[in-house]
Amino acid sequence: MKYDCVIVDDNEIERDAIEMHLKKIASLNISAICDNGIEAATFLTTNNVDIVFSDIDMPDLSGMALLKTLKHKPLFIFITSFSEYAAESFELDALDYIVKPATFERLLKATNKAIEYIELRKIVDNSAVAVPNPSDDYFFFKETKGITKLNYSNVVYIESMGDFSKIYTQNDKHIILVGLKNLEKQLPNYFSRVHKQYIINVNHISTITAHEVHLTSNFVVPISSINRQELLDTVIDKKTLYRFKK
Repeated sequence: MKYDCVIVDDNEIERDAIEMHLKKIASLNISAICDNGIEAATFLTTNNVDIVFSDIDMPDLSGMALLKTLKHKPLFIFITSFSEYAAESFELDALDYIVKPATFERLLKATNKAIEYIELRKIVDNSAVAVPNPSDDYFFFKETKGITKLNYSNVVYIESMGDFSKIYTQNDKHIILVGLKNLEKQLPNYFSRVHKQYIINVNHISTITAHEVHLTSNFVVPISSINRQELLDTVIDKKTLYRFKK
C-alpha cells in the first residue's frame, strides 16, 4: 500500500535532499513538493494526504502555522534546524520532529511511525479504552484480540503516537487510544515524564546519562534537560547513596 505525502521546505538544497531520501521508501508516494507554506496550504485544502514532511521556519506561513490553519490535518513530521521548536511542535500533536540534516535512517523511522499510526486508526474503536485507575496495581484496555489486563509494574515506558500511546513491557508492546498527556494524569506516581513523547516507569531505570535514560531490557529513551533535573530532584536524589549523609 502507498501512503501519499507532501514535502514543504523553502530551502531548495534541503528540499531536494528530503525528496531523494523519501523516494527510497517504497511505501511513500510524493504527491507534491512545495517551496513555501502558502503553496502547501493551497494543495492540502484540495487534496487528501497522509503525511506532511514540513520545515518550520519559512516566510509568510511557518510549518506550525500551516498545521494550525488546516481543518483536516494529515500527520505532520517537522524537519527543522532549530531544536527549540520541539516542545511547541508536540503541543500541536505533530507526530515527530527531526533536526536537520535529516538522514535517510531518521526519515525512515519517522515514516514507519506514521504508517503504524495510520493503520492503527483504521482498526481501533474509539470507545475501546478503559481508564486506568492508579489506586489499583493493574488496568484493562481493549485491543483487536480482546480485552487485556496489564500490571503497572510490567510497564517499562510509554511512547506518544498522537491520539494513541504505545506501552512497552519487557516482552511486548500494546497500543491504547489515550494520548500521553491524558495518560500522564492517570498513572501512579512512579511514572515520570522524561520527554514530550515519553513517560518511563522509574522502577525500570538502569542508567541516566545527560541525554538518555537506559531502562531494563535494553530500552533507551531520550530525556530533556528540564525533565532530567526534575527526575533527579524528585526521585533520584532521594535514593542516592552519598559518602557523607546530608
